[in-house]
Amino acid sequence: MPQQPGDHDAEHGTEHDPAPTRRRWSFVREVGIIVVAALIISFLIKTFLVQPFVIPSESMEDTLIKDDRVLASRLVPRFLDVHRGDVVVFKDPGGWLANQPQDESTGLVKAGETFLTFIGIRPVDANEHLIKRVVGLPGDHVTCCDAQGRVSVNGVPIDETYIKPGSAPSEIPFDVTVPEGHLFVLGDNRQNSGDSRYNTDKPGQGFVPMENVVGTAVAKVWPLDRAALMRNPGSVFEDVPEP
Repeated sequence: MPQQPGDHDAEHGTEHDPAPTRRRWSFVREVGIIVVAALIISFLIKTFLVQPFVIPSESMEDTLIKDDRVLASRLVPRFLDVHRGDVVVFKDPGGWLANQPQDESTGLVKAGETFLTFIGIRPVDANEHLIKRVVGLPGDHVTCCDAQGRVSVNGVPIDETYIKPGSAPSEIPFDVTVPEGHLFVLGDNRQNSGDSRYNTDKPGQGFVPMENVVGTAVAKVWPLDRAALMRNPGSVFEDVPEP
């Protein structure tokens, strides 16, 4: 009996068999779903849990050195309180970074950097954010310096164990009361830090609005030989009364 067209295809399978094509598209679809899910998870982690940041200067030495990578908890201040001694990442309140050079990428490089930052893989750069230590909370009276050259908070002198060895608590005197909804911040490398002391002529008069706080630094993750958790030095402020 003569073989009918298509009999060979039915028995042995040929290039007309749609099954391999369906399997390829199924594989591509599954990979696409995994990639999209990973991007969504990464974005959610960056938005609600932790976000990487790069240290732009020497102002937080020796706690943090330039080009260190840190993870900041996004739970602060949205769900958890800011405490004295916390190292916080915050958006420039206005003019704090005006005199620092900014290297702007262009074209595809800028688009790629923007995408990686958006999903939380690339650290946020120094063009918008700063990192300092909280010394004064809303209502606190912060002064410097006492007879031993120390900072005082609400009348109690504090021994700041985190200051860079050889640095003085402040080379200039100050006497401020932190407004409601703001923070008073200082760098650990006091003689090389453009912090609240030096921005009194800027918006906010040197205080950082709480809504500008992006998160609290919780870990150093790069370089690996410096990787460590970052803990609040609670003992420094344990005798400070509430304002």
